Amino acid sequence: MVTIRDVAGESGFSITTVSMVLNDGPAAKRISARTRARVWKVAKRLGYRPNLFARSLRNQRSQTVGVVVFDITDPYCTQILRGIENRLRPSGYFPIVTDLQDDRSQFHRCLDMLLGRRVEGIIAIANPIYLDPALLSELVDRNIPAVVIGRELEESPLRSVVVDNEAGTRQAIQHLYELGHRRIAYIKGPKILVDSMQRWRGIETFARDVGLKVEAKLVLEIKGRNSTYAEGCQLTAELLKRCPDFTALVAFDDLTACAAIRTLTKAGRRVPKDCSVVGFDDVPSSAFYNPPLTTVHQLLEMQGSLGAEMVEELIRAAAEKRTLPPKHRKVSPKLVVRDSTCPAPHS
Repeated sequence: MVTIRDVAGESGFSITTVSMVLNDGPAAKRISARTRARVWKVAKRLGYRPNLFARSLRNQRSQTVGVVVFDITDPYCTQILRGIENRLRPSGYFPIVTDLQDDRSQFHRCLDMLLGRRVEGIIAIANPIYLDPALLSELVDRNIPAVVIGRELEESPLRSVVVDNEAGTRQAIQHLYELGHRRIAYIKGPKILVDSMQRWRGIETFARDVGLKVEAKLVLEIKGRNSTYAEGCQLTAELLKRCPDFTALVAFDDLTACAAIRTLTKAGRRVPKDCSVVGFDDVPSSAFYNPPLTTVHQLLEMQGSLGAEMVEELIRAAAEKRTLPPKHRKVSPKLVVRDSTCPAPHS
């Protein structure tokens, strides 16, 4: 490994001078531009890389942020992770990711592991699994600069970023209503998920505002902790058995919507000619499904970027012994219209 001593010997300058130049701190400004250029030229030729571990020991800063992910295989989480990474990289912070694999009991162990590595802040991606108050209070009690993405925390001292679920489903149902659909089926999310209640509220409020009847026999609910393709197929088949003449279906998420399209097609119902389908999330594969899925785009990368920006602010404030007030950001989603929806038959 090439060291500062090696660069000093090759360039002819003292170790102190080379150290000030390569650390690029305020003291480097006292050194002439010619000297700085010479030091950097030699360092580059020798292949010098800063020893970040040694630097962190000196200044007591690890330049790392812990990211707690509930399921790294979920497209929801991976898109948020990309937003976090893209935001942190220019600032010099490195994310350390830990995957709980849908097991909340692992939260304390993973948090201890991250703190043991001296992360300067924590970003917790709360969806799709419900993040209970005990886990949130753990972050508060330890006085960790922390941001939660995917959980609305209006009354919490923690900072949060969340999509406006209610506005998203309102856009979805309004789109179908304007296409002339009146007999609409619904697959609600699991009760355990906070998002489920919010998304259903968007549908209910729009239906009430325009006088649209929501038929109880056309509403089913996912029973598991989270959506699965198999249950999406099963619930769609049950809806067809109950009342086969609905002309549109609103699914809790894209996975359920894709399962619904598969089941409808197998039953001889053409999508969208016989039945339109709308999802929620806009995971990358939804644009390539057959037909491409009309869905609510959550701007997941933006949520990740906002969360990373918030945690950077908290880390700076902690280093300067300042206290920042809670901040809660709600991201407005947008409906992406593709080929899985069309005007209602005979409308």
